[in-house]
Amino acid sequence: PLPKVHSGMTHMATASCMPVPVINLRSGPDSALAKAMREACTQSGFFYLAGHGVSQELQDRVFMLNRVLFALPLEVKRGLLADENNRGWTPFREETLDPQTQREGDTKEGFYFGREVPRDHPEAALPLHGPNQWPDEVSFPSLSGYRATMEEYLAACIGVGHRLLHVLALSLGLEAAYFEPYFTQPMVFLRPLHYEPVVSVPQDGLLGAGAHSDYGMITLLLTDHVPGLQIHTEAGVWLDVPPSPGAFIVNLGDMLERWTNGKYKSTMHRVVNVTGQERYSIPCFFEPNFTAQVECLTCCCGPDSPPKFASTTAGQHILAKYAQTHSGYK
Repeated sequence: PLPKVHSGMTHMATASCMPVPVINLRSGPDSALAKAMREACTQSGFFYLAGHGVSQELQDRVFMLNRVLFALPLEVKRGLLADENNRGWTPFREETLDPQTQREGDTKEGFYFGREVPRDHPEAALPLHGPNQWPDEVSFPSLSGYRATMEEYLAACIGVGHRLLHVLALSLGLEAAYFEPYFTQPMVFLRPLHYEPVVSVPQDGLLGAGAHSDYGMITLLLTDHVPGLQIHTEAGVWLDVPPSPGAFIVNLGDMLERWTNGKYKSTMHRVVNVTGQERYSIPCFFEPNFTAQVECLTCCCGPDSPPKFASTTAGQHILAKYAQTHSGYK
Protein backbone atom coordinates (compact mmCIF):
# COMPACT_ATOMS: atom_id res chain seq x y z
CA PRO A 1 0.00 0.00 0.00
CA LEU A 2 1.05 3.57 -0.62
CA PRO A 3 2.00 5.77 2.32
CA LYS A 4 -0.39 8.53 3.31
CA VAL A 5 0.04 11.58 1.12
CA HIS A 6 0.07 15.18 2.32
CA SER A 7 0.22 18.33 0.16
CA GLY A 8 0.41 16.41 -3.08
CA MET A 9 3.51 14.33 -2.51
CA THR A 10 5.28 11.96 -0.17
CA HIS A 11 8.05 9.45 -0.76
CA MET A 12 8.45 5.70 -0.91
CA ALA A 13 11.84 4.24 -0.04
CA THR A 14 13.36 1.76 -2.49
CA ALA A 15 15.55 -1.17 -1.55
CA SER A 16 18.51 1.18 -1.81
CA CYS A 17 16.86 3.67 0.56
CA MET A 18 16.33 6.30 -2.11
CA PRO A 19 12.93 8.01 -1.94
CA VAL A 20 10.72 7.84 -5.02
CA PRO A 21 8.02 10.52 -5.02
CA VAL A 22 4.36 9.62 -4.68
CA ILE A 23 1.84 12.04 -6.16
CA ASN A 24 -1.84 11.63 -5.31
CA LEU A 25 -4.14 13.38 -7.77
CA ARG A 26 -6.85 13.60 -5.10
CA SER A 27 -4.67 14.98 -2.33
CA GLY A 28 -4.92 18.72 -2.81
CA PRO A 29 -5.43 21.72 -5.11
CA ASP A 30 -3.75 21.89 -8.50
CA SER A 31 -1.22 24.40 -7.19
CA ALA A 32 0.07 21.84 -4.67
CA LEU A 33 0.08 19.09 -7.30
CA ALA A 34 2.01 21.33 -9.70
CA LYS A 35 4.64 22.02 -7.06
CA ALA A 36 4.97 18.31 -6.32
CA MET A 37 5.13 17.53 -10.04
CA ARG A 38 7.91 20.04 -10.62
CA GLU A 39 9.98 18.55 -7.82
CA ALA A 40 9.51 15.02 -9.15
CA CYS A 41 10.25 16.00 -12.75
CA THR A 42 13.43 17.93 -11.97
CA GLN A 43 14.84 15.26 -9.65
CA SER A 44 14.11 11.58 -10.31
CA GLY A 45 11.93 11.86 -13.42
CA PHE A 46 9.91 8.99 -11.90
CA PHE A 47 7.00 8.99 -9.47
CA TYR A 48 4.21 6.77 -8.21
CA LEU A 49 0.74 8.04 -9.11
CA ALA A 50 -2.16 7.42 -6.74
CA GLY A 51 -5.70 8.78 -6.84
CA HIS A 52 -5.81 8.32 -10.61
CA GLY A 53 -9.32 6.86 -10.76
CA VAL A 54 -8.52 3.64 -12.66
CA SER A 55 -10.23 0.93 -10.63
CA GLN A 56 -8.44 -2.05 -9.16
CA GLU A 57 -11.07 -4.29 -10.74
CA LEU A 58 -10.14 -3.02 -14.23
CA GLN A 59 -6.42 -3.37 -13.50
CA ASP A 60 -6.90 -6.96 -12.30
CA ARG A 61 -8.96 -7.81 -15.38
CA VAL A 62 -6.27 -6.38 -17.68
CA PHE A 63 -3.56 -8.48 -16.02
CA MET A 64 -5.67 -11.66 -16.01
CA LEU A 65 -6.50 -11.42 -19.71
CA ASN A 66 -2.92 -10.62 -20.70
CA ARG A 67 -1.66 -13.70 -18.88
CA VAL A 68 -4.09 -15.69 -21.01
CA LEU A 69 -2.95 -13.84 -24.14
CA PHE A 70 0.72 -14.68 -23.63
CA ALA A 71 -0.16 -18.33 -22.95
CA LEU A 72 -1.57 -18.72 -26.48
CA PRO A 73 0.21 -21.25 -28.69
CA LEU A 74 3.30 -19.89 -30.41
CA GLU A 75 1.83 -20.35 -33.88
CA VAL A 76 -1.18 -18.22 -32.90
CA LYS A 77 1.05 -15.41 -31.66
CA ARG A 78 3.14 -15.65 -34.82
CA GLY A 79 -0.05 -14.98 -36.76
CA LEU A 80 -0.29 -11.65 -34.90
CA LEU A 81 3.31 -10.58 -35.57
CA ALA A 82 3.73 -6.79 -35.42
CA ASP A 83 2.83 -5.15 -38.73
CA GLU A 84 4.16 -2.09 -40.54
CA ASN A 85 2.45 0.14 -37.96
CA ASN A 86 4.14 -1.77 -35.12
CA ARG A 87 0.84 -3.22 -33.88
CA GLY A 88 0.82 -6.83 -32.81
CA TRP A 89 3.16 -9.36 -31.21
CA THR A 90 6.90 -8.88 -30.66
CA PRO A 91 8.70 -12.17 -29.83
CA PHE A 92 11.19 -12.83 -27.05
CA ARG A 93 14.49 -11.02 -27.69
CA GLU A 94 13.09 -9.11 -30.69
CA GLU A 95 13.72 -5.82 -28.89
CA THR A 96 17.20 -4.77 -27.77
CA LEU A 97 16.84 -1.59 -25.75
CA ASP A 98 20.56 -1.19 -25.03
CA PRO A 99 22.34 -2.49 -28.15
CA GLN A 100 25.66 -1.06 -26.96
CA THR A 101 25.94 -3.43 -23.99
CA GLN A 102 23.45 -6.28 -24.47
CA ARG A 103 24.76 -9.57 -25.89
CA GLU A 104 21.21 -10.60 -26.85
CA GLY A 105 17.74 -9.08 -26.94
CA ASP A 106 15.51 -8.38 -23.94
CA THR A 107 14.20 -11.53 -22.25
CA LYS A 108 10.60 -10.49 -22.85
CA GLU A 109 7.80 -10.73 -25.38
CA GLY A 110 5.10 -8.15 -25.89
CA PHE A 111 2.18 -6.80 -27.84
CA TYR A 112 1.48 -3.32 -29.16
CA PHE A 113 -2.05 -1.94 -29.28
CA GLY A 114 -2.95 1.68 -30.00
CA ARG A 115 -5.89 3.92 -30.70
CA GLU A 116 -8.05 2.01 -33.18
CA VAL A 117 -7.80 3.74 -36.58
CA PRO A 118 -9.82 2.16 -39.43
CA ARG A 119 -7.88 1.52 -42.64
CA ASP A 120 -10.11 3.91 -44.59
CA HIS A 121 -9.65 6.77 -42.10
CA PRO A 122 -7.40 9.68 -43.23
CA GLU A 123 -5.26 9.17 -40.11
CA ALA A 124 -4.34 5.69 -41.35
CA ALA A 125 -2.07 7.32 -43.94
CA LEU A 126 0.30 8.26 -41.10
CA PRO A 127 2.98 5.81 -39.94
CA LEU A 128 2.10 3.98 -36.68
CA HIS A 129 -1.63 4.55 -37.29
CA GLY A 130 -4.12 1.88 -38.30
CA PRO A 131 -6.21 -1.00 -36.98
CA ASN A 132 -4.96 -3.18 -34.16
CA GLN A 133 -4.34 -6.90 -34.48
CA TRP A 134 -6.66 -8.39 -31.87
CA PRO A 135 -6.64 -12.04 -30.81
CA ASP A 136 -9.52 -14.27 -31.90
CA GLU A 137 -11.89 -14.45 -28.93
CA VAL A 138 -14.18 -16.94 -30.68
CA SER A 139 -11.43 -19.51 -31.18
CA PHE A 140 -10.10 -18.86 -27.66
CA PRO A 141 -13.06 -18.33 -25.32
CA SER A 142 -10.74 -17.78 -22.35
CA LEU A 143 -9.93 -14.44 -24.03
CA SER A 144 -13.57 -13.41 -24.15
CA GLY A 145 -13.81 -9.66 -23.56
CA TYR A 146 -10.13 -9.04 -24.31
CA ARG A 147 -10.59 -6.28 -26.88
CA ALA A 148 -13.35 -4.54 -24.90
CA THR A 149 -11.25 -4.63 -21.73
CA MET A 150 -8.10 -3.30 -23.41
CA GLU A 151 -10.08 -0.50 -25.09
CA GLU A 152 -11.69 0.37 -21.76
CA TYR A 153 -8.28 0.45 -20.09
CA LEU A 154 -6.70 2.45 -22.92
CA ALA A 155 -9.47 5.05 -22.66
CA ALA A 156 -8.89 5.27 -18.90
CA CYS A 157 -5.17 5.79 -19.45
CA ILE A 158 -5.85 8.53 -21.99
CA GLY A 159 -7.98 10.29 -19.38
CA VAL A 160 -5.15 10.04 -16.82
CA GLY A 161 -2.69 11.28 -19.44
CA HIS A 162 -4.73 14.42 -20.13
CA ARG A 163 -5.04 15.08 -16.39
CA LEU A 164 -1.26 14.83 -16.04
CA LEU A 165 -0.76 17.19 -19.00
CA HIS A 166 -2.68 19.89 -17.10
CA VAL A 167 -0.57 19.44 -13.96
CA LEU A 168 2.64 19.38 -16.02
CA ALA A 169 1.70 22.62 -17.75
CA LEU A 170 0.96 24.33 -14.42
CA SER A 171 4.25 23.04 -13.02
CA LEU A 172 6.02 24.92 -15.84
CA GLY A 173 4.11 28.13 -15.20
CA LEU A 174 1.95 27.63 -18.30
CA GLU A 175 -1.82 27.64 -18.73
CA ALA A 176 -3.32 24.29 -17.74
CA ALA A 177 -4.50 23.59 -21.29
CA TYR A 178 -1.18 24.50 -22.94
CA PHE A 179 -0.34 20.99 -24.21
CA GLU A 180 -3.86 20.07 -25.32
CA PRO A 181 -3.48 21.24 -28.97
CA TYR A 182 -0.57 18.81 -29.30
CA PHE A 183 -2.71 15.89 -28.08
CA THR A 184 -5.91 16.18 -30.14
CA GLN A 185 -5.08 12.85 -31.87
CA PRO A 186 -2.45 11.44 -29.54
CA MET A 187 -0.32 8.44 -30.30
CA VAL A 188 -1.20 6.13 -27.43
CA PHE A 189 0.33 2.67 -27.24
CA LEU A 190 -0.54 -0.08 -24.80
CA ARG A 191 2.36 -2.52 -24.46
CA PRO A 192 1.56 -5.67 -22.43
CA LEU A 193 4.86 -7.39 -21.59
CA HIS A 194 5.76 -10.89 -20.40
CA TYR A 195 9.24 -11.49 -19.01
CA GLU A 196 10.79 -14.96 -19.10
CA PRO A 197 11.65 -16.68 -15.79
CA VAL A 198 15.34 -16.08 -16.50
CA VAL A 199 17.66 -14.46 -13.97
CA SER A 200 19.35 -11.39 -15.46
CA VAL A 201 23.12 -11.07 -15.53
CA PRO A 202 23.72 -7.35 -16.21
CA GLN A 203 27.51 -7.65 -16.30
CA ASP A 204 27.15 -10.19 -19.12
CA GLY A 205 24.62 -8.13 -21.05
CA LEU A 206 21.63 -10.34 -20.20
CA LEU A 207 18.65 -8.23 -19.11
CA GLY A 208 14.87 -8.37 -18.93
CA ALA A 209 14.90 -4.92 -20.56
CA GLY A 210 18.10 -3.12 -21.43
CA ALA A 211 18.93 0.33 -20.09
CA HIS A 212 16.99 3.00 -21.94
CA SER A 213 14.99 6.17 -21.58
CA ASP A 214 11.45 6.24 -22.93
CA TYR A 215 10.90 7.96 -26.23
CA GLY A 216 7.82 10.08 -25.80
CA MET A 217 5.96 12.25 -23.32
CA ILE A 218 4.57 10.22 -20.39
CA THR A 219 4.63 6.51 -19.55
CA LEU A 220 1.99 5.03 -17.24
CA LEU A 221 3.25 1.68 -15.98
CA LEU A 222 1.40 -1.06 -14.13
CA THR A 223 3.43 -4.00 -12.82
CA ASP A 224 2.59 -7.22 -11.06
CA HIS A 225 4.11 -8.11 -7.67
CA VAL A 226 7.45 -9.28 -9.10
CA PRO A 227 10.27 -6.70 -8.73
CA GLY A 228 12.75 -5.83 -11.46
CA LEU A 229 12.46 -2.15 -12.42
CA GLN A 230 15.54 -0.04 -11.68
CA ILE A 231 16.34 3.61 -12.37
CA HIS A 232 19.77 5.14 -12.92
CA THR A 233 20.69 8.10 -10.75
CA GLU A 234 22.96 11.02 -11.54
CA ALA A 235 25.41 9.47 -9.07
CA GLY A 236 25.71 6.47 -11.38
CA VAL A 237 23.83 4.04 -9.12
CA TRP A 238 21.02 1.68 -10.11
CA LEU A 239 18.11 1.90 -7.66
CA ASP A 240 15.13 -0.44 -7.31
CA VAL A 241 11.62 0.88 -7.87
CA PRO A 242 9.47 -1.71 -6.09
CA PRO A 243 5.93 -2.61 -7.20
CA SER A 244 3.08 -0.73 -5.55
CA PRO A 245 -0.31 -2.40 -6.05
CA GLY A 246 -2.91 -0.11 -7.58
CA ALA A 247 -0.52 2.75 -8.32
CA PHE A 248 0.95 3.73 -11.65
CA ILE A 249 4.69 4.13 -11.89
CA VAL A 250 5.05 7.21 -14.10
CA ASN A 251 8.14 8.35 -15.91
CA LEU A 252 8.90 11.14 -18.33
CA GLY A 253 10.11 10.56 -21.86
CA ASP A 254 12.63 12.13 -24.19
CA MET A 255 10.10 14.40 -25.87
CA LEU A 256 9.19 16.10 -22.61
CA GLU A 257 12.89 16.50 -21.85
CA ARG A 258 13.34 18.16 -25.27
CA TRP A 259 10.36 20.44 -24.73
CA THR A 260 11.73 21.56 -21.35
CA ASN A 261 15.33 21.91 -22.55
CA GLY A 262 16.51 19.24 -20.14
CA LYS A 263 14.89 20.76 -17.05
CA TYR A 264 12.55 17.78 -16.70
CA LYS A 265 14.33 14.42 -16.66
CA SER A 266 13.88 11.48 -18.98
CA THR A 267 15.57 8.97 -16.72
CA MET A 268 17.46 5.86 -17.79
CA HIS A 269 15.90 2.66 -16.48
CA ARG A 270 16.05 -1.10 -17.01
CA VAL A 271 14.51 -4.39 -15.86
CA VAL A 272 16.71 -6.84 -13.96
CA ASN A 273 15.15 -10.19 -13.10
CA VAL A 274 16.60 -11.12 -9.71
CA THR A 275 13.96 -13.70 -8.72
CA GLY A 276 13.91 -16.04 -11.71
CA GLN A 277 10.12 -15.66 -11.79
CA GLU A 278 7.88 -14.72 -14.68
CA ARG A 279 6.98 -11.04 -14.62
CA TYR A 280 4.13 -9.15 -16.28
CA SER A 281 3.91 -5.40 -16.78
CA ILE A 282 1.75 -3.08 -18.86
CA PRO A 283 3.22 0.27 -19.87
CA CYS A 284 0.99 2.76 -21.64
CA PHE A 285 2.86 5.34 -23.71
CA PHE A 286 0.99 8.64 -23.99
CA GLU A 287 2.50 10.62 -26.86
CA PRO A 288 1.67 13.79 -28.82
CA ASN A 289 0.04 13.87 -32.25
CA PHE A 290 2.30 12.39 -34.94
CA THR A 291 2.75 15.83 -36.55
CA ALA A 292 3.22 17.77 -33.29
CA GLN A 293 6.25 20.06 -33.38
CA VAL A 294 8.54 19.48 -30.42
CA GLU A 295 10.87 22.37 -29.68
CA CYS A 296 12.10 24.20 -26.62
CA LEU A 297 9.37 25.95 -24.65
CA THR A 298 9.99 29.68 -24.32
CA CYS A 299 9.73 29.33 -20.54
CA CYS A 300 12.66 26.87 -20.57
CA CYS A 301 15.19 28.71 -22.73
CA GLY A 302 16.65 32.19 -23.04
CA PRO A 303 19.91 34.10 -23.57
CA ASP A 304 21.62 32.14 -20.79
CA SER A 305 19.96 28.85 -21.66
CA PRO A 306 19.85 28.29 -25.42
CA PRO A 307 17.96 25.28 -26.82
CA LYS A 308 19.93 22.04 -26.36
CA PHE A 309 17.89 20.02 -28.84
CA ALA A 310 16.97 20.53 -32.48
CA SER A 311 13.32 20.93 -33.36
CA THR A 312 11.61 17.72 -34.46
CA THR A 313 8.16 16.18 -34.75
CA ALA A 314 6.80 13.60 -32.37
CA GLY A 315 6.32 11.06 -35.15
CA GLN A 316 9.78 11.30 -36.65
CA HIS A 317 11.37 11.09 -33.21
CA ILE A 318 9.53 7.85 -32.34
CA LEU A 319 10.10 6.27 -35.76
CA ALA A 320 13.85 6.82 -35.40
CA LYS A 321 13.86 5.24 -31.94
CA TYR A 322 11.91 2.17 -33.07
CA ALA A 323 14.36 1.63 -35.92
CA GLN A 324 17.25 1.59 -33.43
CA THR A 325 15.78 -0.92 -30.99
CA HIS A 326 13.33 -3.27 -32.79
CA SER A 327 14.82 -5.89 -35.11
CA GLY A 328 11.39 -6.36 -36.67
CA TYR A 329 10.81 -2.67 -37.38
CA LYS A 330 13.21 -0.88 -39.75
